[in-house]
Amino acid sequence: MSIISWIRTFPLVQYFMVWAQDVFVSVLKTGPVPQHVAFVMDGNRRFARRRKLEVREGHSAGFESLAHILEMCYQVGIKTVTVYAFSIENFKRPPVEVNALMEIARTKLLQIIHHGDMADRFGISIRVLGQRSLVPSDVLDAIDKSTEMTKGNTTAILNICFPYTSRDDIATSMRDIVQESEKRNIDPDTIDEHMLEQHMFTKDCPPLDMLVRTSGVERLSDFMLWQSHQNCVVEFVDCLWPEFEPWRFGSILLRWGRQKAVEYRKQEMEQDQKVI
Repeated sequence: MSIISWIRTFPLVQYFMVWAQDVFVSVLKTGPVPQHVAFVMDGNRRFARRRKLEVREGHSAGFESLAHILEMCYQVGIKTVTVYAFSIENFKRPPVEVNALMEIARTKLLQIIHHGDMADRFGISIRVLGQRSLVPSDVLDAIDKSTEMTKGNTTAILNICFPYTSRDDIATSMRDIVQESEKRNIDPDTIDEHMLEQHMFTKDCPPLDMLVRTSGVERLSDFMLWQSHQNCVVEFVDCLWPEFEPWRFGSILLRWGRQKAVEYRKQEMEQDQKVI
């Protein structure tokens, strides 16, 4: 344990950190807030290697970090959060690691079912996006239970991409459209971007405002490629996901809010000039 981690175990320090975070959240809520944020939670394995831990422990630490980030997201008013929990490509990893990831996912989903205080507090509807046919039956059962338990929540959304790739998302959308066109005799000329979006896994979500990837790697790794359009801000953060704290994410939100405030002000000035 580092000195900083040791200091944080003191009750007075913990109280101050909670108080300071509440103040920070209040400040963030006064400005523009993104409505849809996505995370590539990269760096769990490197985190484990650097600390001489088992890979499973690195992924567990990553899930703990996710809980803290999600709390800040919903506190400041972000309506939709999408996380890259497991790529279809991850099935190529060693079976031991794949099995560990599946077990962690099952365990965490069951925790949500039995101790769903965050889902209830923020009104979160949990949705698991991806190819269900690739998921083991016991994990699939936990997925179905968690989504069923939270389907009545309408305030916020948590999309868990598991297992997912963006190319598969686009291909699945196109395949669904082709199947529909065969049944309903759809004119190919009517197939446009909007129709494609309406058949993607994120069809009921607002446009993606921000995508954050940790670990210092600057690529999207087949995640939300379609959704990361010209209006989406992409942030590459040089720290491992288990080390990505709410303070760091809050600074990203603060910068995004300042940029949006400037854009809104510019649009208002342009509108005023048109009126004159």
